This record gives sequence, C-alpha cells and structure tokens, in this order.
Amino acid sequence: MEPFTVALILILIGVAFLVIEAFSPGAFVVIPGTVFLIIGIIGVAIPDMLFTLWSPIIAVAVAIPVTLLTIKGYQKLAKPAPPETTVSGSLVGREGTVIARTSSDDMKGKVRIGSDVWSATSDSPLEEGSQVVVESSEGVHVHVRRI
Repeated sequence: MEPFTVALILILIGVAFLVIEAFSPGAFVVIPGTVFLIIGIIGVAIPDMLFTLWSPIIAVAVAIPVTLLTIKGYQKLAKPAPPETTVSGSLVGREGTVIARTSSDDMKGKVRIGSDVWSATSDSPLEEGSQVVVESSEGVHVHVRRI
C-alpha cells in the first residue's frame, strides 16, 4: 500500500477516535486518536518518512504529552468527590413514606426515605402509604411521625 494512502487511513482512524471520545468522554481514545491523526498528517506531508524509524519515535513523542494533558484535563472536569453515604443522624427532618405498618411496640415497620428503606417505629400506628417525617434516629432505625 502506498504511504500516502496509509497516511489518509491513519487520519480517518484518528478522526474517528476523536469523535468517539467526544460522544463518550472518558473512553481515553483521544490519545491514540491524536497520535494517529498527527502521524497521518506527517505521512501526508512527508510520505517517505511514514515507513521509517521516525514514525514510532514521533508517535511516542506525541503520545506522552497528549496522555499527560488528557489525564490533567479529565481531572479538572471531574474532580474526585467523597462517596455519598447516609448516616442516621442526617435523616432527622427528612420526609418519607411508610411501606410497612409502623407502631410503638415493635420494629417491624419500614419507611422509604429517598431511595433507601429504614426500620421505623412511631408513637401511634401508621398504615402503608402514610407520609411521615423523621423525628429521631439511631443506627439503622428511625422514629417517625405523620406529616
């Protein structure tokens, strides 16, 4: 295959990788995409250099800074955040729905608060579907009252 044709193929592959990265950020195909694109452009400009020892040297010389810049860019875009956890103390004042009858004499009651289900008691019996607010909590158990 002629070096010019190979260079055009490399450019197309590089552009395809960059398009994939644009629609699916974090796939890290921007690195090989950029390397293919630059080697392809050099191959179009200087076709005789494409099949020499200079091509892999240029590829590595391009890949290293592009890799570092890509990692730094993604670190700026998506800063690490601590994992979200729900502790029982943070539930006080939150509203939920009774999904299993609650009462004061047993812990069989269940309440959905957000997307989590908690064991619940209440001063008076509350039927399924009742809207409640958390008054206090201890461990994985909450005490609720009707809204």
